[in-house]
This record gives sequence, C-alpha cells and structure tokens, in this order.
Amino acid sequence: MIPHFTVFLLVLVRLSAFFVTVPFFSYRTIPPQAKIALAFIFSWMMYYTMDVEPFIVNGDYIFLVMKEALIGLLLGLLGYMIMSAIQIAGSFIDFQMGFAIANIIDPQTGAQSPLIGQFFNMLAILILLAINGHHMILDGIYYSYQFLPMDQGFPNFGSENYIEFIIKTFTAVFAIAFQMAAPVVATLFLVDLALGITAKTVPQLNIFVVGFPIKIGVSFLVLITMMAIMVQVIQKLIAIMIYSMRDLMAILGGG
Repeated sequence: MIPHFTVFLLVLVRLSAFFVTVPFFSYRTIPPQAKIALAFIFSWMMYYTMDVEPFIVNGDYIFLVMKEALIGLLLGLLGYMIMSAIQIAGSFIDFQMGFAIANIIDPQTGAQSPLIGQFFNMLAILILLAINGHHMILDGIYYSYQFLPMDQGFPNFGSENYIEFIIKTFTAVFAIAFQMAAPVVATLFLVDLALGITAKTVPQLNIFVVGFPIKIGVSFLVLITMMAIMVQVIQKLIAIMIYSMRDLMAILGGG
C-alpha cells in the first residue's frame, strides 16, 4: 500500500521539524542524511496508524503544513530549552573555577560552550540513552497526534495557560541549573574567602599563581563527591523534559 501523499507529507513535516530541535536527534554529529532517513522511515511507519481522510491541496492544506512544522519545532525547542539547564550549570561552575577562559565548540550548536557544561552534556546524552529516553521522545511525538490532530486548526497560543507554562518552564530551568552548580559554587566561594584571608596575612605570596590550581583541584573533588547526585538531577531533568512536552501538547490542543 502506497501512503497518500497529502497525509504522509503532514506527518513528515512534523517529524522532520521535531528532529531539527529536539535533544539527541538534532545533534550536529549525526549526519543530515541519517536524520532525513530516520524522519522518512518513522513517518512512513506512523502514517499507517493515522485514521485521517486524504486532504485536498489548496490554501488550507498549506496552512496545515505550516502548522505541523510549527508544532514540531515548538516541541523540540521545549526539550532543548530544558536540557540547556546543563549548559547553564556548567557556565556557573566554569566561571568560578576559571575555566571560562578556555571554551570549546559545542558539537550540537556550533557555538562556544563551557568545559564543565560540555562534560555534563555528554553525561546527559549517555544517561538519556541508558534510560531509553530517546524511546520516550519518539513516543512523545507519536502520541502528539492524540493532543494535536493533524486536521485540527492552529494551536491555542493565546491561552493564559500557555503563557503561564512558558514562564514556569523558564523558572524551572534556571532553578535546576542553580541546584546543579550550587555545591561547587558555594565551595569555591569559601575557597576564595580563604585565599583572600591568606593574601592579607601573607602579602609575599602570589595568590593568583597559587589560587587557580587550588580552585580547580577543589572543584574536581567536589564534582567527584557529588557525581551520584548530579546523575540523579540529570535523570530528573530528562523526566521534566518528557512531562513538559506532554503538558505543552495538552495546552496547545486546548486541554
């Protein structure tokens, strides 16, 4: 059976737009050919679960194509925004450690990224794969048609629940980033305080030469000590990402 083109195209547009922004599937280290092939295969599989009549190609159909692209981009962007809390936490830690001087290129965005943030990002990818988070992401885009059918009108962007949801999501992202960075930042504040007292007590000591290795060593000790908690926080962050995507679909669908 050959899929009807008008329905298949709508599925392909939503899935392709989703893969452009969602964490893991949007990473630049994955070749574009592989992303296109995945989107095509998953769209072909999902088409046979859709109970939708074929559409007529007209102005309304073009409107539906734009709507599907917007839904896919929004869902993926929400997941990326929540996972960016890891990069924010790494920026907080790097700034205190002195690693902010030496940034590296993030393979996902192509922009400069903090060293510790890049480490947390790689750790988050491994945890996402270990707990089958990529399967949950694919489940999310599959079940999005229950909340946002392809023949439905434009999403409900004007509702108060949508605005409140965006504000709460931004707040949660910064709160989680602060929780991840707080142990290291607080410890380094005490180290800076001790180094300041030392500099006043022993003026002959070059505190800048001594301070950097001490702060880096203390930071690594705290990170090693807190690694189990960091992994739990990243797992919580992935769960928040999945639930937030579901809540966004419910709000845009009028739920």
